Amino acid sequence: MFKFKAFRAIDEPGRCEKFVKGHADVLKQYGVTKVTSSNNDWILNPFVYVVTVELEDTGEVVSGLRIHIAHPDYPLPMEMAVSQVDHKIFDLVKGYSIKGTGEVSGLWNSKSISGYGVGAVLLIRAGIAIVTQLKLGSLLALVAEYTLKPSLQKGFEIEEGIGNSGTFFYPKLDLVATSIVMKDPDRLPNADPNERKIIQDLRNNLQCVKTEVGPKGEFLVEYDLLLLNPDWRKDV
Repeated sequence: MFKFKAFRAIDEPGRCEKFVKGHADVLKQYGVTKVTSSNNDWILNPFVYVVTVELEDTGEVVSGLRIHIAHPDYPLPMEMAVSQVDHKIFDLVKGYSIKGTGEVSGLWNSKSISGYGVGAVLLIRAGIAIVTQLKLGSLLALVAEYTLKPSLQKGFEIEEGIGNSGTFFYPKLDLVATSIVMKDPDRLPNADPNERKIIQDLRNNLQCVKTEVGPKGEFLVEYDLLLLNPDWRKDV
């Protein structure tokens, strides 16, 4: 069984360390040794929230993502990355931050669980599901080609105001990344109706056990998406 856990980064240093190790191992497998979103300073950032996926029997973290909330003292990973080629990213984020915005970052999935649909499907749903607790007005991301389609199905749209109509070569020149934005994470008007229903069901049942279905068949998932410290604005 897979166990999904949502938490504020500074509250769970042990889980964060497991996230860092797993993410680094996956990046090495793909030949990427240095990438902005894998900078580990986020562990001490009070404006970062995390969702990890653990194996129940071993406790190993095999997948995860982070949501970085935009703050003047803590630039978003995509601000640091995109500003190398397009400085418009700063004004873009500043505009979205008026109502509160965050970036889905550092999404990774261990090769040992590939084929289940955990990372590209279930984890993105879980990340979107916790946004209502954070009361964000929008959600940003810089995604690889393989996560673009499932992200669009969940309500994101391509943010064409930066890069080459939203696309960049990142983190290597042979890898294409696309900037995307979700402008109404509460109602999810652009999401596929089935995806919208699944995400809303998760929001209504933040702590539950569900049978999920992926390419490898059925499997159990225990969700614990209730954030104990969601009020990031008190630290602003």
